[in-house]
Amino acid sequence: MTLIKSISGIRGTIGGHTGDTLNPLDIVKFTSAYAMFIRKSRGAQCNGKIVVGRDARISGDMVRNIVCGTLMGMGFDVLDVGFATTPTTELAVAMSGADGGVIITASHNPRQWNALKLLNSDGEFLNKEDGNEVLAIADREDFTYAEVDSLGKYMSDDTFNRKHIDAVLALSLVDVEAVRKARFHVCVDAINSVGGIILPDLLRELGVEYEMINGTPDGDFAHNPEPLEKNLGGIMERMRTGGFDLGIVVDPDVDRLAFICEDGHMFGEEYTLVSVADYVLSHTPGNTVSNLSSTRALRDVTERHGGKYTAAAVGEVNVTTKMKEVGAVIGGEGNGGVIYPECHYGRDALVGIALFLSSLAQRGCKVSELRATFPNYYIAKNRIDLTPSTDIDAILAKVKQMYADQQVNDIDGVKIDFPDKWVHLRKSNTEPIIRVYSEASTMDEADALGKQIMKVVEECVDVKE
Repeated sequence: MTLIKSISGIRGTIGGHTGDTLNPLDIVKFTSAYAMFIRKSRGAQCNGKIVVGRDARISGDMVRNIVCGTLMGMGFDVLDVGFATTPTTELAVAMSGADGGVIITASHNPRQWNALKLLNSDGEFLNKEDGNEVLAIADREDFTYAEVDSLGKYMSDDTFNRKHIDAVLALSLVDVEAVRKARFHVCVDAINSVGGIILPDLLRELGVEYEMINGTPDGDFAHNPEPLEKNLGGIMERMRTGGFDLGIVVDPDVDRLAFICEDGHMFGEEYTLVSVADYVLSHTPGNTVSNLSSTRALRDVTERHGGKYTAAAVGEVNVTTKMKEVGAVIGGEGNGGVIYPECHYGRDALVGIALFLSSLAQRGCKVSELRATFPNYYIAKNRIDLTPSTDIDAILAKVKQMYADQQVNDIDGVKIDFPDKWVHLRKSNTEPIIRVYSEASTMDEADALGKQIMKVVEECVDVKE
């Protein structure tokens, strides 16, 4: 059983002992801490309203009831938007003028997990400083609850899915007419969560014929919910036999997006952002941002369009912060997360789908043909298990020193950029491990680079047996 506290909230497995899992007492504690933080940080601007949305996880009702009751006990009115994607809940905060929001979702984690993801009044994730303050308040457990006449009220509003779709369709680069004329036929794996609720409505508005698999939003995930090739055998096989133009896969809270080509081969999750950015940059040239562990192809595409690419530390809030700093027109993460500021500063699969279909319709090509227009890179993902006593920071500093003659970025671990490849080492926030991601023009070369760096590290440390 696991409980993980981070700057963006708390996540863990359901059931078990207090302090070890995501259980009712800990849900109350962290929700109370968040409410106290919001009241303090908002000050005179605080209007006493917080949005709550959730994905379709089996534990969602239990967690939602505790979160809503606790917020009301803290004197906040609750706007419950019901089954909602993460980007839908983010937009609901901004659209309703709320002080913040709580998203009840463990994203791509398996069915036994759930989490509280915390938003500010802009509908964006808390930054590191604010997240740490919430954790500090929770550790003190010094909460002040509202008197009986000051308890918050409960309100429900299920219209934000529709408002989210309308916001996507209104984007200047979403070519609704071209998509409708293209008469696409797509297959969608919604992994038994809220994608099965909102994506059919979006696709109908775009005139797209679709077939849903795993579309029942009951939280009983048909496969591991992370949208990686190893988990998607079902839809890949369906694509090979069904005469579809495109396969669409989302995670349970619909902020990650993966595509499958018409022949059943993966488009590549790293290339979701690359392809959408290429389309956006062809119409609105500008800068881009992704995290350090994302493919170099985004840099190549950005420079081809005359823009500047910037890397950010891993984590959505770090990417959005850097996007604002450099005025990026699009950004995101290589795990299939598209952030398009014209809509909002958050990963949004609906935005990604609408922009990708617009690009495909305007080009008039097959998905596999579109994929062939981008540089080919492959990323190998490895890890080094260490003893809890190992000084990981010292290891990373040593690696940085050893490769000082190369281009090195140390804003989040150590990334070494060679002329035709790169390797990124960063410590886990929750385990005594170093994650080792490497990219090259072939998978064999990428894996060999990662193993080479791992050998250097292992020669210097006490590696866990």
